[in-house]
Amino acid sequence: MAFAPSSPITGATQTGLTSPTYTVTTDSNPDNNGKQVYVSALGGTQTGVLSHSVAAPFTLSMFRPKALKALAPVNPVTGVLRNVPMNTYKVITRKGVLPLAGQSYKTAVLSTELGIPAGSDLADPLSLRAAISAHIGLLSQISNELGNSVVTGTI
Repeated sequence: MAFAPSSPITGATQTGLTSPTYTVTTDSNPDNNGKQVYVSALGGTQTGVLSHSVAAPFTLSMFRPKALKALAPVNPVTGVLRNVPMNTYKVITRKGVLPLAGQSYKTAVLSTELGIPAGSDLADPLSLRAAISAHIGLLSQISNELGNSVVTGTI
């Protein structure tokens, strides 16, 4: 799997974080179809933010389908595909956060799921790359606004 983030990861703009970076270290695989890193050190100004620990995890993971699906043959009479299965990939970030001062950490889970129609990797790879590029570009562009939304409950 091509999941091998370079370290440190430069964080996107967020109110209260100045030039955030995240030093990542390879972690044991959470599953045989996944890879994971943990945040071993923080850079920039991130007052009150903790790197990974048992009590407050800070991990980034990627998973591919356990069994990749392929296209079935087309119907010999109609020439139409009977079924287009989906291959689902996931990128998950887990971060321990305090729900209330003095309480135990709870884990926030951020997940991006990519449902990719089987066969499109061969028939239309550039459109897949464009979709991923636009998705990540949007998340990067709206990083601060997304942070504001989850803090204020507004969009």
